[in-house]
Amino acid sequence: MTNTGSLAADLHAVDAVVDELVEVRRGMAALQAREAAVLARAVEVVRAQEDVPGPSGVRDVPLRSMAAQLGAALRVSDRTVQRLLSDAVVLTERFPAAWAALDAGDVSGAHVRVIVEAGLPIGDDEARAVFEEAAVEVARRETPGRLRPVVRLLAARLHPVPFAERHAVAARGRGVWVRDLDDGMAELIATLPAHLAHGIRDRLDRYARRVIDGRRGASDDAAVEAMLLDEPTVHDIRGIDEVRADVFADLLLTGHATPEVSNGSIAEGEAIVAHVQVTVPVLTAVGAGDAPAELTGRAPIDTTTALRLAGTATGWDRVLTHPVTGTVLAVDRYRPSDQLKRALRVRDEHCRFPGCRIPVRRCDIDHTTAREHDGPTELGNLAHLCRRHHTLKHHSAWRVRQTPDGILHWTSPTGRHYPDRPERTLTFITDDAPIGIPVDRDGPSGALF
Repeated sequence: MTNTGSLAADLHAVDAVVDELVEVRRGMAALQAREAAVLARAVEVVRAQEDVPGPSGVRDVPLRSMAAQLGAALRVSDRTVQRLLSDAVVLTERFPAAWAALDAGDVSGAHVRVIVEAGLPIGDDEARAVFEEAAVEVARRETPGRLRPVVRLLAARLHPVPFAERHAVAARGRGVWVRDLDDGMAELIATLPAHLAHGIRDRLDRYARRVIDGRRGASDDAAVEAMLLDEPTVHDIRGIDEVRADVFADLLLTGHATPEVSNGSIAEGEAIVAHVQVTVPVLTAVGAGDAPAELTGRAPIDTTTALRLAGTATGWDRVLTHPVTGTVLAVDRYRPSDQLKRALRVRDEHCRFPGCRIPVRRCDIDHTTAREHDGPTELGNLAHLCRRHHTLKHHSAWRVRQTPDGILHWTSPTGRHYPDRPERTLTFITDDAPIGIPVDRDGPSGALF
């Protein structure tokens, strides 16, 4: 067989594996939907039994009995079965479109869990149905990880209670708890407003990466010193999570990162600050609208906090977006510098390979059409790729092209097509207008960053 023939056979084998695995997953999704339907039928039996008059205070006995019977048959706890019964009723009765998409194999159980979690607080049936339709459409083409921030923002926009009111109530539940674990360990758990929690994590991450980078240069000097003193060499072998945890404890207990934690890579008193990106719809910023602000790519945040963060920032970007699709059209800044990079960061938010969520600060800026092939250095030919997928693009048979709306059209080695849309456009998916956002038909809408 020729090399060409061998390559064709390999591609055919890969394609067959992909086809079979996709069908297996579709079948698994359909079975999950069927299981939900069976569990919901069990609840219907329980409801019929509860309608029969009986002693007061034992109305839940039929439910307990049903859960016990199913648990015994399945060899699982009846409490677990009772939770499954509740989840099945919620899915089949309150999220019928998500259940139907699961039954058709268009989405996975993980997608459905994300949709239900985000949409359950929407008490109005009509608003929840609008949310569900939009969420399922996004779920058909995105991973659960990418779906989560999109549907959370959609739910915040459609919730009948203003986001600021809900946030004020939720903020009263903030606190810190300790849960003891085995082997002398414990979990320290803090519930905080989202922008503070992500800011803390970002600051820890910056410290930890400085520690990791700093010890690489110091390791050779330490080895030489140990050899001259005839002492055993001690290497810092902590992983990034271990360093984050050590820095976290040191900052809380002492107020700074000590040399033992920093490994000498962070000078005492050197400031490392957290970076968070906040999006504020322009109508909200000027007091003419109440659409929630967003901790970009993560979760909605209350407008008061968002405006305070914007007001204390050293600079902010004005982002012009298409009024229907949400596509970023332009970015400008009152003190221009690296304008194109800022536009890319705003548009992309993370690596643009399908399903990847590595943030842009840890990605390379890649020319979709390479410079050596006369690819221009402009917004429509640039995208963020993490190192893993940047390497894959240049050293494998994967191919990609970019359309003017910022969508990257990836083609696998076997010829399958996977479009990757900029995340911000995923919440603008209706044919007529963005959900919950006023439309100015005379021109693009704006958002403040």
